[in-house]
Amino acid sequence: MGRSPIRAGQLNQYIGRILRTDPILSDVSVIGEISNLKFHSSGHVYFSLKDERARVNCFLPARVLPQITCPMEEGMEIVASGYISVYERGGHYSLNVSAVEMSGIGQLAIQFEQLKKKLSAEGLFDPENKKPLPAFPRKVAIVTSPTGAAVQDMLKIIQARNRVVSVLICPVLVQGPAAPADIASAIDELNAKHPDVDVIITGRGGGSAEELWAFNEEVVARSIFASVIPVVSAVGHETDVTISDFAADVRAETPTAAAQMAVPDTAALRQELDGRLREMIRDLKQQLKIRQHRISALDPRVFAAGLEARMNYEQMHLNQLAEQMVSDMRFRIAEGRGRTDQLLDIVETASPYRILDRGYAMVTGKGGRVIRSVDDLNAGDHVRIRTAGGSALAEIMETTKEEKA
Repeated sequence: MGRSPIRAGQLNQYIGRILRTDPILSDVSVIGEISNLKFHSSGHVYFSLKDERARVNCFLPARVLPQITCPMEEGMEIVASGYISVYERGGHYSLNVSAVEMSGIGQLAIQFEQLKKKLSAEGLFDPENKKPLPAFPRKVAIVTSPTGAAVQDMLKIIQARNRVVSVLICPVLVQGPAAPADIASAIDELNAKHPDVDVIITGRGGGSAEELWAFNEEVVARSIFASVIPVVSAVGHETDVTISDFAADVRAETPTAAAQMAVPDTAALRQELDGRLREMIRDLKQQLKIRQHRISALDPRVFAAGLEARMNYEQMHLNQLAEQMVSDMRFRIAEGRGRTDQLLDIVETASPYRILDRGYAMVTGKGGRVIRSVDDLNAGDHVRIRTAGGSALAEIMETTKEEKA
């Protein structure tokens, strides 16, 4: 028969003793990204360390926290050291942390940001300090490893694009402790001893952050900034960004992109020049035709023929104007006659003689003065009475006023 059953608490205690005595789990260091970071009111710190596959719960006692000099932030990658313990009540294990330090990548990221901030404050990254690349360089220097794939890719691109430019390879270390000084020295030497170089390309192919770190060193950034010759930084892949990229006059996404932007494509230039030559020939032919036409116009015979044609045209134009003027005058005369007839009708309609035709008479006194009221007449006055058919003389015998109704 098997062993007697034990309680859950006893099992967790037993597992705890096993973990504390294990030579590995009793003193283990775990690297990971901080997640679910919580600073408890008790002073303890709870968090998890995670990677792409798993997560480990961590416990940092309040008594240990003052000894931790490394800043702890969400998402930061650290190395946490301590021992594995079991929480008996919950039955889950955690890393009881006794020390924390930055991981290699995290420390490099801090150094990167610190140097970037320092050099930026000094103006090494200012746009006004950037030098333009020459449009037609004659000599390009490449500062990189002579055995890497990057230099072969750049040479291939340059030779395919431009058969005129010459290339100077400056072999340097691009990885390791001696690489930064080697790269900086090569850039300084090119400026001092090779004034015929038009462009410097410095960089390397892709790699880890540690492998690319030589291009994040201050000595390299200062040599690039001090270079009189324009510098193209071409480090790693498109997503890799280094201090050299900020200090350089131009940043290329890759070494092959640097080769493309450093030298012009002579085949494309030839096509463009051929196109412009065709345009110039076409423009010259057009201008030649214009000049020939002007010269032909100076020939007396051509001039006479042109003058006669011009005179005929002007004569025809004058005839058209004359006809138009006559037509306009006739129209205005007819319009004036019609208007006169209308006014005449209005005048005749208002004439007193028209009133006489309706049976009325008009009485005038001496001098043809029109008698408008009986008050203007006296007995014995002689007046003329005008009717529609004629007039008659009369003597006033008496006047009588009629009362108004």
